[in-house]
Order: sequence, then structure tokens, then C-alpha cells
Amino acid sequence: MKYMGKFLFAASALAMSAPAVSADEIKVGSVAGVTGPIAELVDPIIAGRNLAAQHVNDQGGLLGGDTLRLVLSDSACDPKAGVDAGGKVVNVEQVVAVIGASCSGATNGMVQSVTIPAGVVAVSDSATAPSISELKDNDLVFRVAPSDAYQGAALAKLAYDAGVRKLAMTYSNDDYNAGIATVFEKEFAAMGGTITANQAHEPNKASYRSELSTLASGGAEGIAIFAYYGSSGIAIIRNSLENGLFDRFFAADGMFDTSVIEQIGADNLRDRISITQSASDYADTSYQAFETAFSATGKDPKAPYAAHGYDASFLVALAIEKAGAADRGKIAAALREVANAPGEVIRPGEWEKAKALIAAGKDINYEGASGPVDFDANGDVVGIYSVNVVGDDDKWAISLLK
Repeated sequence: MKYMGKFLFAASALAMSAPAVSADEIKVGSVAGVTGPIAELVDPIIAGRNLAAQHVNDQGGLLGGDTLRLVLSDSACDPKAGVDAGGKVVNVEQVVAVIGASCSGATNGMVQSVTIPAGVVAVSDSATAPSISELKDNDLVFRVAPSDAYQGAALAKLAYDAGVRKLAMTYSNDDYNAGIATVFEKEFAAMGGTITANQAHEPNKASYRSELSTLASGGAEGIAIFAYYGSSGIAIIRNSLENGLFDRFFAADGMFDTSVIEQIGADNLRDRISITQSASDYADTSYQAFETAFSATGKDPKAPYAAHGYDASFLVALAIEKAGAADRGKIAAALREVANAPGEVIRPGEWEKAKALIAAGKDINYEGASGPVDFDANGDVVGIYSVNVVGDDDKWAISLLK
């Protein structure tokens, strides 16, 4: 396993033998990329997690009335930092479960080196690399965000349905971007499209002009960019436009942020860029309940993974309540019981109702802000996707992909 030294093995063993937390508060880790290439995107995700905890605490708390406390730790969207952040909350803070981490690389590092050896459930709200599905995780790793095995196919269909038949590709060589790029390339080719050139790139370079010149030489009608907006994505678009190399762009949700429009310019991107994003059914009752509550905090409920952040936090709380104790060893089984049918439907904000049903021995089925969140054998869910383009108001215009 990566990043696992003698200290982490010893710390993990101590964590597994630690007694269940039983005090006036129950601690759950909240591991996220507070700093790093998607810090702006992570802020509303954390707000979603915190809103769910607030709903729990405002409606009676956990178990006998204990407070749910989310312990924030910064994974910086980096594998090594993810291990450190996970170690802090699991081995020092003695949390009973972990929400996060934000990025796929940080999540893979954290769960393999810390949470799985410690027997601690981790529920990610935004890590989407297909590799997470393949972990030997003892049923301890879950995610409410769908795998990029789905998003890669959705983006390929979006490009093909737009009439594009020849695309170049570039991807940042990390778990998330390399994973979705692989799926996209396979799916686009299966539809009849041609990838004229495909090249990995290093993040945080001052210029990508040389790489883009090579990619543009194959006669592509556009370029698919798999990168984080804050590390290479914006620079690649800027270099493409400034040098007349590409003027049609397709990207996944690592590129979805207001800074893309702010730095490149709405007029430069209108009718030129399409970005897929894991989304919600905005007409659904569960999403609308979340939307009302989250909007009251002053933040955008349609921000990427904000709804997923809420669902991950609420589900962990439901699992603790169902388990009947703040016991690490009981949360995984309880998580499946509260997330999947059968049972009476629980929606965002309905903590008091859920608590009463669990106390009465009734089954519940959480229908989340992001969707049904029914876990499959790998701890994955099937998601909903939107497409984002630059609207007439110079902001992102969001519509659901059909």
C-alpha cells in the first residue's frame, strides 16, 4: 500500500483497538482540499457537510443527544497531504468515521494508508476516479459522487452529439484526470469519434504552448482537457486561444469554476466550451429541500458537489444513529441500511423524523439532495450529470444532460 510506514501501521493498530467515543460529542472527520488547486470549489462542499451537521444538532443530536462535531483537516488535493490529514483525524482526534477526502489522489492515499487499516468508514463526496471502485477496502470506502466511469462516457456523448468527430486530448497525470481521460478516450472511439492526439501534461507550468502545438497538428476540431482549473486547465485554454491552436473545449468537473470565466473572459468562451458536472435532479423534492436550506446560508446550492457534501455528512450521521453507538465497527453495515431501500423515505433536513423511525425499529431509505444514493457492491452510486456553458449573463448556464 502506498504511503504506509511503520508509524502508520502502529497508529492504525492503536486506532482499531481504541474504545468507541462516548461523550457529549461524537467526532467525525471532515477531510477536504481546503488549500490546493480546487480550494474555491471545496468551500461550498464543506458548507454542505456543515449544514447537515447543523440539521442533526438542531433536531436532537445523535443517539442520546450528543453533538455531532465535524473535525476539519486539509488534504490539499494531494496524496501525501491526504494521508497526513487522515492520520490526524483518525489517530489523533479518534473520529468514528471520515467524510472525504476531496480529490481522488488524496482519497486513494488516505484510505489505503489510514482509514482501511484502522477499520474506519470513509464516505467521499467528490472523489470520482474509477480506481476507487477497485480498492480492496473491506467495505469501508463509499462515495456519494458517481465514478468517472459514468462521467467519461457522458462527456464523450456530449462531444459526439455536438457533431465533433475529431478531438485532441490532454490530461494531468493524477488519479482523477488520468482516470476520466482513459474512459473518455475509449467511449469517444466506440461512438465513432477519432482521438487525433493524446498527451499527458505536468501541472503548474507557466506555458503549455509547445504541447498544444503538437496536439493541434493532427487536424482536431477541438480539445478535451482533463485537468484542475487551478493547476493547468485555465493556462491550457488561454494558451490555446492566444496562439490560435484550439477554439473548442470539452472538460469534466475539475474545470468547473467561476474563475475560468473570470480569467479567460465570457466572450472568449461563449459557444466554445462545454463542461460536465455531477449534479442533482433540480426538480426533485429532496434537492429542493436542500436548495432552500443551503440558499439561506448565502451559498449556491448548484455549486459542484455541495449537495453531495450534505448527503455524505447526513448519511454518516444516520449510520451512527442506526448503529446505536459511536462504534467504528458498526458504521459500514448501518450505512447500507439507511441509504438503500426498503424503508420509509427520509429527505434532507428530516433528522427528527429519521431519529424517531430508527428508535421505533423501522427501516429508512435516505433519498438525498444529490440523488437516491443507493450504494452498489463497490460502495458506488449512479449519478446525474449536467452540462455547463457560458450563458448570456456571462455566468455558467447549467442544464441536465439527457
